[in-house]
Amino acid sequence: MRVLGIDCGSERTGYGVIDSDGVEHRLIAAGVIRTSPKWRFEKRLLEIARELRRLIGEYAPETAAVEGVFYAANAKTALKLAHVRGIALLAIAEAGMEVAEYSPLEIKMSVVGYGRAEKRQVQTMAQSLLRLPEIESEDASDALAVAICHATHESARRRLSGEKL
Repeated sequence: MRVLGIDCGSERTGYGVIDSDGVEHRLIAAGVIRTSPKWRFEKRLLEIARELRRLIGEYAPETAAVEGVFYAANAKTALKLAHVRGIALLAIAEAGMEVAEYSPLEIKMSVVGYGRAEKRQVQTMAQSLLRLPEIESEDASDALAVAICHATHESARRRLSGEKL
């Protein structure tokens, strides 16, 4: 299955596209959608939406996953993140794909095996699972971790329900 993972952010939204059978994962694409903090917020949202639509069109993922809402000490930051997540969910829905949401704990457990893993540990494991010498950025690495988490969960769900992989 081809999975799009998204790590939402208003200045840097990471994305990762993988092919996976739930055990073996192969990188298709990864990177970061960057916007300028000097731009008006709605222009940043528009750019993120355009890029996500382009990526979905180019790589044709079957399914997508985003990190769920997490607690943020700064309410303004949390609100901006929620707006970006809304844009990502809309782009995914427009493409007719189902979307899954995972908590940071679920992602870390799935990729590292430890729910309180540090970002560097997640990056190292994503790199290892994808057999990559390095991953461009922390944002792309986080998005790939989201995709790996979903591929693993979805594969298990399909096996348990008797669906074809």
